[in-house]
Amino acid sequence: MSSQQGNRLSPCDPRITRLHSAPGDPPFPPEPLQIADPTLAEMGKNLKEAMKMLEHSQRRTEEENGKKLVSGDIPGPLQGSGQDMVSILQLVQNLMHGEEEEESQSPRIQNIGEQGHIALLGHSLGAYISTLDKEKLRKLTTRILSDTTLWLCRIFRYENGCAYFHEEEREGLAKICRLALHSCYEDFVVDGFNVLYNKKPVIYLSAAARPGLGQYLCNQLGLPFPCLCRVPCNTMFGSQHQMDVAFLEKLIKEDLERGKLPLLLVANAGTAAVGHTDKIGRLKELCEQYGIWLHVEGVNLATLALGYVSSSVLAATKCDSMTLTPGPWLGLPAVPAVTLYKHDDPALTLVAGLTSNKPADKLRALPLWLSLQYLGLDGIVERIKHACQLSQRLQESLKKVNHIKILVEDELSSPVVVFRFFQELPGSDPVPTTVPVPNMAPSTVGRERHSCDALNRWLGEQLKQLVPASGLTVMDLEVEGVCIRFSPLTTAAVLGTRGEDVDQLVACIQSKLPVLTCTLQLREEFKQEVTGTAGLLYVDDPNWPGIGVVRYEHANDDKSSLKLDPEGEKIHAGLLKKLNELESDLTFKMGPEYKSMKSCIYVGMASDDVDISELVETIAVTAREIEENSRLLENMTEVVRKGIQEAQVQLQKANEERLLEEGVLRQIPVVGSVLNWFSPVQASQKGRTFNLTAGSLESTEHTYVYKAQGAGVTPPQTPSGTRAKQRLPGQKPFKRSLRGSDALSETSSVSHVEDLEKLEHLSGAPEPDGLEPSGPEPHPGAPPPQEAERTGAFQNGAQRPEDDRPQVEEPESLR
Repeated sequence: MSSQQGNRLSPCDPRITRLHSAPGDPPFPPEPLQIADPTLAEMGKNLKEAMKMLEHSQRRTEEENGKKLVSGDIPGPLQGSGQDMVSILQLVQNLMHGEEEEESQSPRIQNIGEQGHIALLGHSLGAYISTLDKEKLRKLTTRILSDTTLWLCRIFRYENGCAYFHEEEREGLAKICRLALHSCYEDFVVDGFNVLYNKKPVIYLSAAARPGLGQYLCNQLGLPFPCLCRVPCNTMFGSQHQMDVAFLEKLIKEDLERGKLPLLLVANAGTAAVGHTDKIGRLKELCEQYGIWLHVEGVNLATLALGYVSSSVLAATKCDSMTLTPGPWLGLPAVPAVTLYKHDDPALTLVAGLTSNKPADKLRALPLWLSLQYLGLDGIVERIKHACQLSQRLQESLKKVNHIKILVEDELSSPVVVFRFFQELPGSDPVPTTVPVPNMAPSTVGRERHSCDALNRWLGEQLKQLVPASGLTVMDLEVEGVCIRFSPLTTAAVLGTRGEDVDQLVACIQSKLPVLTCTLQLREEFKQEVTGTAGLLYVDDPNWPGIGVVRYEHANDDKSSLKLDPEGEKIHAGLLKKLNELESDLTFKMGPEYKSMKSCIYVGMASDDVDISELVETIAVTAREIEENSRLLENMTEVVRKGIQEAQVQLQKANEERLLEEGVLRQIPVVGSVLNWFSPVQASQKGRTFNLTAGSLESTEHTYVYKAQGAGVTPPQTPSGTRAKQRLPGQKPFKRSLRGSDALSETSSVSHVEDLEKLEHLSGAPEPDGLEPSGPEPHPGAPPPQEAERTGAFQNGAQRPEDDRPQVEEPESLR
């Protein structure tokens, strides 16, 4: 009843003149300079001080970066004496910002403006107004509900409508479905769901509807899931995110033939994914033909407040009901959503729950009533217009950027921009389509699709970190793949997005494009090199945005097993350490293989031309070295143990032979000493030495006789890559040398200049005439003085670049 009274108000009514004020005007009538009610004045003062205290505490926490009190998070008993307001607000502040140090990547609390304070004041006023007497409360709530309903209907061009305010965004649609059930089934109030048995209702939803909407409706209405009908989108003509009207009509006819009752159709004026609008005009004609309730929802309904509205969105004003979300559009916190509907039977709306006689339900509109008055009509239109201009600005800028595909509708007022990075396939059209290229295999198209999805997911995360004010969202579409969505109508008013943020976003996209294109071009070459290299296995991971994933297959690797491999994990850990020590521009990471638990090496993004052959060869050679070294260390323990056992056996045999040679009498203590005195035994010292290099036992007789150890066996050289190339000074690993001086850094040029200076210094130094003798005169049998000088110069390590005589043979002659 209150909504109907509000709809009869004239546009010249003085009660709606405050809606046309400027955003800077005060939220209350300017006639009374002072608030007569002391409670209202104190409430506004306390709210202002509380918000100021919380915002000041937040800034102080960010500046000081103080330590968090862990004890404040532990629940404790209620204090008997109570606490003051400052202590309670300090506790709230600690609970709000206490986790910011540990979760540094979590989004910071949004700084609400003056209009946000007005919306928060509405909740406090609602609690205070509920204490009034019933007559005053009824008049005040009726006035608030009537004004808000009238203002919203006039702003969004929905004449003679009623309004239902709700906290849950989907709750309004559930109430509308209940109203449609009561309208189509007259005995539904008396017989309940028994009347639905013979004629089951059907609710039609688009395939592009937001996820979980149909399940929510069935749970709220108590209907089985077969009552939902999913209408597919266009496949041949028009947008692939619009409902197929011809197919919908076919489904309706089939349901009528089966004895079902088409109840309600949910259309989209801006789908949840890409913001496309259904053909609402044709859908309205189809619903009128078959008696179906038409409900419209979507972000594009906000453009109804502008002067120019597209024909498809303007047709939503003729629907039976629509759901609006003014909170995100206008940047108002804790503001309810609104469902506008048209119905002439107040009794059915009361039964469906769309109207209520409770004052508390009517007070839901109070925060929005205050906020609309504060913003004014010009402020509301300006915020929505600013969001649309931001999307148009981004759309025009992205049209000039290569390798970026825009999935927006061909309309001038689309407030949502969806784009993605793509790479032109060989033999395909410049603009990629969803139809595969005939000359390419389906596996190739699928592989390119997965590669672009991983790169777009990486691009979206990078842009979200670089430009947090843009409010970007990364989403995965069924046809196009992973895309990035820019919807300023839902984020700009809250985050404060400006035109400069859009320009910064475009600049960041352009700076990331060389990395994306270079990485995508090197992927196939990396796969071929890894496939052709022995010991390496290419791992196809569709979620990795880098050059690729490689795994080294060691000798004991079980290829059929998917379990964790400790030996392989040890080798890959050492390989990762060696690769990171090379200080190249590439990033390396170790992790489990896709679809298994085995370790792999993940090669990151490439920002420049990379020598893939050298990279793969380095990975293979380094992994082989690590495996051989680990195998040598593992075998060393067993070899040493066996060598010690063999040495003990040989020493025991030598001891027995010595006893047989010396005789038994020499072993008796007294007799042996006397016998050794008269006839000493000339016994040689015999022992064993273990050669670690050769892994064999040798006698120590050579050591005791010649007083020197043998040279042993020279260890084998460390294997190296066959394609290892010499890098110029300062050139980083895995860089192609085709660019000449571009591959050299500033440090390489400096080191090269220093080498030239050293050569000039050595060539310009005077030659010494000879070495002064530091000892007595030479012996007559000593070599000539010139030869002695050359020998001393060699021993002291002095090398002369101008001396062409060989100096290598001199030490051989001195030996």
